[in-house]
Amino acid sequence: MLSPTALASAFDRVSDHWSPKVIGKVNDQLLKAAKLKGELVWHAHEGQDELFYIVKGSLRIEFEDGAVYLEKGDFITVPSGVRHNPVAQEECWVLLIEPAATKHTGEEVTSRTRSLEEQLA
Repeated sequence: MLSPTALASAFDRVSDHWSPKVIGKVNDQLLKAAKLKGELVWHAHEGQDELFYIVKGSLRIEFEDGAVYLEKGDFITVPSGVRHNPVAQEECWVLLIEPAATKHTGEEVTSRTRSLEEQLA
């Protein structure tokens, strides 16, 4: 039997900032819960769009031509190949929706980069 998941409780699985956890799947799209604080890294995802939905807090996403500010309840889809850098002044909870093939930080690899295996754990 199917049972619902409370989105807020899905964030209990996330213990570290910038370390998303897969909380669901729709076809080839993964739903990921992430807690963000500070700055990630400039990166792009070639061949995959990425949706950010703000569950709690606020987020600034820097783009090469300016920044977008998101508050609780807002979402934005970053198109494939667009360089971006998420920045959260205070802790922000984000639901990410992206293809399963999406690399966490694109081709940029840092100490914050998480493999899909780490995101599934």
